[in-house]
Amino acid sequence: MPIIVNLDVMMAKRKMSLNELSEKVNLTLANLSILKTGKAKAVRFSTLEAICKVLDCQPGDLLEYSEE
Repeated sequence: MPIIVNLDVMMAKRKMSLNELSEKVNLTLANLSILKTGKAKAVRFSTLEAICKVLDCQPGDLLEYSEE
């Protein structure tokens, strides 16, 4: 998939666990895990906004395009 999700990188930089992020953005652990592993087919802007707010980052810090 040409879209790479760098959620784990940002979480590591902020020293935040998946459980903690899940609670703060009000997403299930399972859905957040799917996003983190890059298996998600879509992401809502509201979800992306909540994650960016909690991690104090920009959407470009979380998503990257790479040609296969």
